[in-house]
Amino acid sequence: MFPQFNVYSTPLLILVIQGLILMVLLLKRYFEKKNTSDAILAVLLLIVSYTQTCYTIGFMGWYDTFRNTKINYFLIPTGTAIAPLIYLYVKSITKSNFNFLRKHWWHFAIPITLVLYRLTIYTYDYSQSGFQETQNGVLKIDLDEAIIQPILNVVDFSVMLLYLAFTIQLYIHYKQKIKQYFSNVFKLELNWIRNFLIVFTFLFLYSSIQSVVGSFIIDLGYNERWWLNLAMAICAIYIGVKGYFTDTTKLNKLDFSFSPKQISIPEHTKEAKKEISEIAIEAIAALMEREKPYLNPDLNLSELAKQANLTRGQLSEIVNSGFNMNFNDFVNSYRVNAFKSMLKEGKHEQLSLLGVAFECGFNSKATFNRVFKKLTSFSPTQYLQSQSN
Repeated sequence: MFPQFNVYSTPLLILVIQGLILMVLLLKRYFEKKNTSDAILAVLLLIVSYTQTCYTIGFMGWYDTFRNTKINYFLIPTGTAIAPLIYLYVKSITKSNFNFLRKHWWHFAIPITLVLYRLTIYTYDYSQSGFQETQNGVLKIDLDEAIIQPILNVVDFSVMLLYLAFTIQLYIHYKQKIKQYFSNVFKLELNWIRNFLIVFTFLFLYSSIQSVVGSFIIDLGYNERWWLNLAMAICAIYIGVKGYFTDTTKLNKLDFSFSPKQISIPEHTKEAKKEISEIAIEAIAALMEREKPYLNPDLNLSELAKQANLTRGQLSEIVNSGFNMNFNDFVNSYRVNAFKSMLKEGKHEQLSLLGVAFECGFNSKATFNRVFKKLTSFSPTQYLQSQSN
C-alpha cells in the first residue's frame, strides 16, 4: 500500500523536501538580486530533487500499488543536464559580470533532445491498444531499453567526465589568475567551489562504480542502489545550504580582462630600456616602503596601480618581470618582512603571532601560515624560536 514510511523512504523524503525548499529560496533570491549563479544552482537542485523524488515514491510503495505507472518514460539520465549546470555554475562565480546567454543553451542540447525523444515514444506507445494495462509500451521495451538505454549510459558517463574535467580546469585557472590581482586570496579562492567540485566528483565516481558492478559483477536491486540515492540527497542538501549562505558575488563587479603591457619607454637601445625598467622597479619598491599599502588586507592590483599612477597592465608587467613574482607573492613578501620586523621589536610580547600578522596586512590564519611557510621555509612559530636561539 502507498504510502509506506520506512527506513528507505523516510530519509529520502525528508532530504528531498529540504532540497526543494532550498531551491525555492535560491530562486527567490535570484528574482530579488538577479544573481545568475543562484538560478543555475536552483535548477541543479531541482533536477537532483526530481530524480530523488522518483526513487522516494518508489520506496514508499507507489509502483507496487499502481503497477501501470509510466514512470520509466520520464526517468531520463540526468548527468547530461547536471554536468553543464556544474560547469556554468562555477563559470558564473569566477567570470566577472557573467550572464546566461542564448549560446549557453547549446550545453543542454543532449538533455533537451532526450526529453523530446522520450515524449515522442510515450506519445506513440500511448496510441497503441492495451497501453493503459501495462507499464511499458512497445517502443519503450523494443527500442529504448534494448538499444537506446545502453547508449545513453555511455553518453551520460562521457558527458559528466568531460564537463567535470573542464570545470576543474576552469577552477585551477581561476586560482592562478586571482594571484595576479589580489594580495589576500584565501576568501576569494572560494573553497566552496573546491568542495562543490569534490562533491560531484565523488557522486560521479560512486555512480560509475555502481554501474560497473551492476552490469558486470552482480545484479544490484532497488535496495542496493538506495545508498547512491541517499548520498545524492545528502549532497544536494549540503550544496543547497552552502550555496545559499556562501557569498559568491565578490568577483561579479571586478574586471580581469587586461593583458600585461610593457611600460612606455624609448625604443632606442637595450640599455635605455633596462635603465627605465630599473627606474620603474625602484619607484614601485619606494612606494611600498614609503606608503606601506600592503598593510591594507584588501589591497588589489587596481588599487596599487592607482597609487603608482600606472595601468594594471603596466604594474603587472613590472611586478612579474621586475620582481619575478606574481602580485600575491609580491605584496605578501612585504607583509612577511613587516612581520619579521615586528618580532624584532618585541611586538609578539603584546599580541599573539596571529595578531601581529593581522597588523601586517594578512586577513586569515590559513593565508598567513601558508604564505609565511612558502616564503621562509619556516612556520611562524619555528621562525620565532630560531630567532630566540
